[in-house]
Amino acid sequence: MTIIDEPGFALDPDAEEQAEWIESFDSMLAAGGANHAGTIMQRLLERARQQQVAVESAITSDYVNTIPADQEPRFPGDEATERRYRAWMRWNAAIMVHRAQRPGIGVGGHISTYAGAATLYEVGFNHFFRGKDHPCGGDQVFFQGHASPGMYARAFLEGRLSEEDLDGFRQEKSRLGHALPSYPHPRNLPEFWEFPTVSMGIGPMNAIYQAQSNRYLENRGLKEPSDQQVWAFLGDGEMDEPESRGLLQLAANEKLDNLNFVINCNLQRLDGPVRGNGKIMQELEAFFRGAGWNVIKVVWGREWDPLLAGEHADDLVDLMNRTRDGDYQTYKAESGAFVREHFFGSTPATKEMVAGMSDDEIWNLKRGGHDYHKVYAAYRAATEFTGKPTVILAKTVKGYGLGPHFEARNATHQMKKLTLEDLKSFRDYLRIPISDEELEADPARPPYYHPGADAPELAYLQERRRDLGGYLPERRGRRAAVALPEPSSYAAARRGSGKQQAATTMAFVRLLKDLMRDKNFGHRIVPIVPDESRTFGMDAFFPSAKIYNPSGQEYLSVDRDLVLAYKESAAGQLIHPGINEAGAVAAFTAAGTAYATHGEPLVPFYVFYSMFGFQRTGDSFWAAADQMTRGFIIGATAGRTTLTGEGLQHADGHSPLLAATNPAVLTYDPAFGYEIGHLVRAGLERMYSGEHEDPNVMYYLTVYNEPYAQPAEPEDVDVAGILGGIHRVSAGAGQGPTTQLLASGVAVPWALRAQQLLAEEWGVTADVWSVTSWTELRRDGLAAERERFMGAESAEPPVPFITRQLAGAEGPVVAVTDYMTQVPDQVRQFVPNQWATLGADGFGFSDTRPAARRFFTIDAESVVVRALQLLADRGDVAPDVPRQAFVRYGLDQMPAAEGEH
Repeated sequence: MTIIDEPGFALDPDAEEQAEWIESFDSMLAAGGANHAGTIMQRLLERARQQQVAVESAITSDYVNTIPADQEPRFPGDEATERRYRAWMRWNAAIMVHRAQRPGIGVGGHISTYAGAATLYEVGFNHFFRGKDHPCGGDQVFFQGHASPGMYARAFLEGRLSEEDLDGFRQEKSRLGHALPSYPHPRNLPEFWEFPTVSMGIGPMNAIYQAQSNRYLENRGLKEPSDQQVWAFLGDGEMDEPESRGLLQLAANEKLDNLNFVINCNLQRLDGPVRGNGKIMQELEAFFRGAGWNVIKVVWGREWDPLLAGEHADDLVDLMNRTRDGDYQTYKAESGAFVREHFFGSTPATKEMVAGMSDDEIWNLKRGGHDYHKVYAAYRAATEFTGKPTVILAKTVKGYGLGPHFEARNATHQMKKLTLEDLKSFRDYLRIPISDEELEADPARPPYYHPGADAPELAYLQERRRDLGGYLPERRGRRAAVALPEPSSYAAARRGSGKQQAATTMAFVRLLKDLMRDKNFGHRIVPIVPDESRTFGMDAFFPSAKIYNPSGQEYLSVDRDLVLAYKESAAGQLIHPGINEAGAVAAFTAAGTAYATHGEPLVPFYVFYSMFGFQRTGDSFWAAADQMTRGFIIGATAGRTTLTGEGLQHADGHSPLLAATNPAVLTYDPAFGYEIGHLVRAGLERMYSGEHEDPNVMYYLTVYNEPYAQPAEPEDVDVAGILGGIHRVSAGAGQGPTTQLLASGVAVPWALRAQQLLAEEWGVTADVWSVTSWTELRRDGLAAERERFMGAESAEPPVPFITRQLAGAEGPVVAVTDYMTQVPDQVRQFVPNQWATLGADGFGFSDTRPAARRFFTIDAESVVVRALQLLADRGDVAPDVPRQAFVRYGLDQMPAAEGEH
């Protein structure tokens, strides 16, 4: 039988059967609901694959709402009341930015992001985001950075901020006491913001690992299980950052159904459309679905529902599917008449659909991200979904309601103030009871609006927050007490290695193992290693501490019979994110801020190839500093020449300089195990003893893979010197000329060897100093200079620590490290002695250690010759002595092995 649908068109003979199948599916959907229908379809697809029937899986759906109108839950709030105070927030947020741009201030801000995203936030604030007083402990919300004015505007209506506070926006020093940072900066507003997000791409990563950290705490029994949700508000333009998408697999692999991304799809980046020729919502849907996420699209507001249920709905959906984002952006920058002609007028069927609608009614066809009902339905579906993380793609208009100069314009992100005409139009749109006269009196300082604390709308607002557990955003510093490790945990570090040789990496790992065994403290340690545990000798942790995996170990391990077998466990202590430094830093941040987010302190020790630390993830460490992360960053296999054979991109000669750019990072380059012990102990005490004024620091320790004798701690060890940055490890003996050798890390043994050669072969006395931190010495010196500059009243001008330590140290200084010369040169201005630096400048390369050190002129013999040159310049040795030494040691030759000249 041939079926004729229209004159001249013969349909497929199977069309009738297809129609019956579709009718059957519709009946099943009506009877059993979407979940039931989805399960049946999944089974059918599986059966088709089993029978070798090729079925192309759809990874995108039509450009319509995921949740049909007839399946939306009832909106439980008073929408009219919520809209009224949402309008006040939108007004105050815009006015705050506008006033910050007034003449004489000009610090600006961003108006348009919150204007377009207000509904997304307010549905959450009124019905979903739980505060810290909620029985679950509260949700964690990563607010989109550019939307910060909206959060301040809400806090103003809540009574948490004053008008004077709002006027301190972006004036953090000139308005102390009433200052608001530009974006979510916890360090600068520590009782308000919890998570920094405005460095785009960092927020998505940190939100994923925050959700993992919540489960990690629960699975290890460190906190009671709860249904805490993590919400991350992101921009569709932000999703072009590799970091925004690069870690999605973790959330899917670990079934983090406590995680919700809300992507504000206003189709615009900072300068123009995200995908002018494409469709970013469809692209993101495919990407997230392919990564194993649950995807909910919120595309159209309720005004579209009758059209999408009408006679020509298929034609409308087809048109929606075909229309490019660049056109959608243009439509919202024009008018209802323009939309009628250029969108609906594209086909006869869709043109007919709106024939009876006015231009105003067409213009009022809203996007889904501005509709309380649609957003509520999406949020509820997300929080009820289990087994996968959820992403909500919500379509909005950037600059929504701000008028034709702002809405959907390419330049709207950079627009920081409104004209008088814009102010009046915006006021009218929001129905703000402010007169023309008030706006005209001073257009640069239009008034904020507050209805009074007794307004019924604010009573409703406060009630919603009380029911949900308190205000957000909020950060709390209260934490559980920490019992610091017993002194015995540091005993092995003090003993040294005896007759054995040991690299400082091994000394650190032994210390960490002892700390983890401490019965009162060990459970708080979170070792984090990005797939290099065996390189660092940390595979010994596998069978005891175990590797965290929420699913445990469901397979038979290939090395199960080995003592150091790879062992995963839901209660595992070691976080092993794979070859993934970005994820490791995100895990480090989540663990290092658990003292604030959960009130349960954890101490992360992140161990990694030093070359792939600050160089690769410096932005993430900056965000960690903003979030006031506490913990230890261990740059293993440090130095330019210690990692033999690996070559240029593995040879770290500069990480201390990169780390020094982060004010919250204390950078140390210890040479011996006992120094590491004192540094770790001091770090733990600073972070959690409660006695330091600034506990919010991260300690960066560089450790090496080169074994050498680890001395026992001297009885007269200068602990203050170790912590301050420099202490003497060997005093020279003799009556000859004197020099000072300053070295750090792996270079200290070279300096000790040079001390021996100078004494035995040239009659020169040398003191050897271990510089544990060039960076901290520089910071101390700069602080002393600033104190003197500021005219602090003091009987004596402040003297830098290194200057005090070297007081009385005679002769020239030779500084040597396995890093580039800028590392020790940081302190040069604070040392009055004649100074020379030996360092590994330039690229690293593959060769033996002796050859590499000879090339960079940093080995013991090079130190000797440089010291002799300085002494010759002073007349302390004969002029030809340096040349004699140069020839004796063959410094123009490359030794292939240790001891060759």
